[in-house]
Amino acid sequence: MWESWAPAGEAIARLLSPHAEVVLHDPATDRIVAIWNPLSGRKPGDPSLLGELDSLPSAGEDVHGPYLKSLADGRRLSSVSAVLRDDHGRARLVLCINVDRSAFDAAANLLSGFAAPVTAQPGMLFERDWTETVHETVGAYVRDRGTPVDRLTRQDRLVLLARLDAAGIFAQRRSVPLVARTLGASRSAVYQLLAELRKDPRPHADPA
Repeated sequence: MWESWAPAGEAIARLLSPHAEVVLHDPATDRIVAIWNPLSGRKPGDPSLLGELDSLPSAGEDVHGPYLKSLADGRRLSSVSAVLRDDHGRARLVLCINVDRSAFDAAANLLSGFAAPVTAQPGMLFERDWTETVHETVGAYVRDRGTPVDRLTRQDRLVLLARLDAAGIFAQRRSVPLVARTLGASRSAVYQLLAELRKDPRPHADPA
C-alpha cells in the first residue's frame, strides 16, 4: 500500500528541498518503509518507534502538529504527522514531514509571520520515541559547549552517557547502536565507556 503514497512523499520533499525530510512509517511492522531527503540519517527498514497506534480511535483527528523535534547536531525541526487509514478505518501508514527550522530561525525577523506555531508533541503517537530524548540531550550539550559532535572528547562522551543512563535510555532495546551512531562512535566504544561509567559514575554525574 505504501507505494501508492510514494509520489506524494516525493512531491512534498521536492517542494521543500533541502529543508524537509519526509518519512512513511508502517505501524504494523514499526518500520520506516520510505524516506526522502533523510536529514536524520535514517533509512528504510530502520525502526519507527512511533508508539502504539492500535489505541487510536477509528475516527477523529489524524493530523498532529506542528510540534518541535531536534536532531543530534542541535538543529530544530518543525514536524507534522498524519495517520493514513484504509477504507475500514485501520491505520495503515503514518506520514511525517520534518522541516529544518535553521533557515527560518536565522531569518526570524523576516519570516516571523510565516513560521508555524509549535504545539506539544502528541504522546499517543510518540510515547515510545526515546530517540527524541537522545537527540535532545546530545543536541543541548553540543549547543551549550559550542563543540560539534565529531569533536567531543572522551570526557564529554562519559558525561553524555551518564545523562542518557539517568534518563533510562539504556533500558531500551536497540539503544546502544543509536547512541553510538549519534555520537559518531563504535558500539564497542560505547559499551566500554558504559562499563567505565557504571564502575565509578561519580566523576561524570551532573551536580544535584
